[in-house]
Amino acid sequence: MTQKHLLSLKDYSLSDLEEIFELARQMKARPLEYAQTLAGKSLAMIFMKASTRTRVSFEVGMFQLGGQALFLGASDIQLHRGEPISDTAKVLSRYVDGIMARVFAHQDILDLARYATVPVINGLSDLLHPCQALTDYFTLWERRGDLEGLKLAFVGDGNNMCHELIFGGVKLGMNVSVATPKDYAPNPLVVKSAVREAQKAKTPLPVLTQDPLKAVAGADVVYTDVWASMGQEAEAQKRQAAFQGFKVTEAMMAAAGPEAVFMHCLPAHRGEEVAAEVIDGPQSVVFDEAENRLHAQKAVMALLMG
Repeated sequence: MTQKHLLSLKDYSLSDLEEIFELARQMKARPLEYAQTLAGKSLAMIFMKASTRTRVSFEVGMFQLGGQALFLGASDIQLHRGEPISDTAKVLSRYVDGIMARVFAHQDILDLARYATVPVINGLSDLLHPCQALTDYFTLWERRGDLEGLKLAFVGDGNNMCHELIFGGVKLGMNVSVATPKDYAPNPLVVKSAVREAQKAKTPLPVLTQDPLKAVAGADVVYTDVWASMGQEAEAQKRQAAFQGFKVTEAMMAAAGPEAVFMHCLPAHRGEEVAAEVIDGPQSVVFDEAENRLHAQKAVMALLMG
């Protein structure tokens, strides 16, 4: 693989992504063959935000690869007392073989990667969520094989999940259509960057709309996320009003392609961004996604830290 860190799928080539997918597939099928891949190695896990899937999947993943993971909560290390990220990155690099961080500000991830001498993995920032998007595309790759030409429709808030799905879809040659309310479109700089990447790779440009049914028409994947992410709880009531008509329902799924699947990064709010009948129905693959966080991230750690 050509990359030293996992900061965003924007940095990865199609061959990089396919290498991760193939290794994840092998690790999922034959985990014992990889039980000593990272023997004697350690991963520092910095958590400035709460987590279920990210913490458990990385911690278990390191254990299954023969290494160990160190949970470092926001109040467990000196960052909360003002120690610079540069110092934290340099110190941790003397102790561990990799750093995974789940942060608020994306700049924190960039600073960690700038000053660390070991691989840095973005476990989530306010701008991007590469581990989840990588997992989502691996889950789809398992089901459909080559993803080129498939259509993914994202319905909801133009958030970190939306941004990373756009970057990943462009790299994989997919048609990505995003439907958001007017004031909740994805970051224009992210879209501009993704358009440049698509033009360079001669892949379809991302499409933005305010019409959910237009976005999901003929889609192979319908994806949504919570309307108010962590740190936006005070806006929840305002957002519920703004997002009326953006709930993924059975009727919306019926407008998608005949083999369409429903995806959600979890946690989900049934009855808000998605109907219970959809997320708990036969088209939903949300728990396959959740499981695959383990396998996809094991592949990433093995390739970056091995």
